[in-house]
Amino acid sequence: MSLRLTRRRAAAAVLTAALLVPLAACGNDDKKGADSGAEATSSASGAPKADLTVLAASSLTDVFKEARAAYEKANPGTKVTFSFAGSQELAAQVKQGAPADALVTADTKTMDGLSGDTGKPTVIAKNRLVIATGEGNPEKVENLKDLADPKLKVVLAAPEVPVGRYSQQILDAQKIEVKPVSQEPNVRAVLSKVELGEADAGLVYKTDAATATDKVDAIEIPDTENAIASYPAATLKASKHSEAAAAFVAWLSTPEAQKILQGAGFQQP
Repeated sequence: MSLRLTRRRAAAAVLTAALLVPLAACGNDDKKGADSGAEATSSASGAPKADLTVLAASSLTDVFKEARAAYEKANPGTKVTFSFAGSQELAAQVKQGAPADALVTADTKTMDGLSGDTGKPTVIAKNRLVIATGEGNPEKVENLKDLADPKLKVVLAAPEVPVGRYSQQILDAQKIEVKPVSQEPNVRAVLSKVELGEADAGLVYKTDAATATDKVDAIEIPDTENAIASYPAATLKASKHSEAAAAFVAWLSTPEAQKILQGAGFQQP
C-alpha cells in the first residue's frame, strides 16, 4: 500500500470522527429535551400537573382556600379552582354535566346518589351543628328548646340541603317544633342571616360559626342531641384530568391536609 493512500485513509477517518461528535451531542440534547418534557407533565410530588375544578360544599369555603394554597405549593404547575354551593346544587351540576374533576359534599347521602358519576368516595372530615346567635346572644338562647319560642326569629337551611336535613333530624329527635322565618339554600346563607341581624338564631355547622366569631356567638349542642356530618370526596368520571383529580382527592386524607381541616375545627374522619 502506498504512503499517499495510507495518508488519505487516515485523513478520512479523522474527518468522519469530527462529523460524529456534533451528531452525538445533538442526540444528547434531544434526549435531555425529551426528559425535560416528561418532567413538565408532573409536579415535584409526582402528581400530574393540571388545572383542576373541584365542586365543594359551602361549609368548606374558608378551609379549602387554605388547603388550595398548600396543595399548589407542593405541586407547582397545578391550579385548583373551587366552586362552592349547597351539596344538592353541586349534585345537580354533576347531573347536568358541568365540567369538573372532583366533588366534596357535606353528606354521604348526596354523594351516594351520584355513584354512577363518581369514583369511590372517601370521607375526609366530619362536623357537627351549633346554634348561631347574634353577637352577645341578645335573646339569651341556651338550647334547642329555646328555638321553639314563637317570638324568636329562627332561620334554617332548606330540608334538601344537608345541614337542613341534619337540623330537622335533631329537632325531630327532641320533639321540638320550629317555624323558621326562612329556609336557605346553604349553610353560609343561614349564617349570613344571623350575622346581618335578620334572624335571632340559626342552626349551622360549628366550623361556619367559627369563621364569624366577631359577629355571632355559637351555642354548643350536647353530643346526645347533635348530629355528625360526614364529608366524602370523590373524583368525577367525566374529568379530563383523572390522574390529577385522583391525586388531589387522595391528598385530602394526608396528614398535611388533615392538619388544615382540623385546624379549622373539622373532626377526624
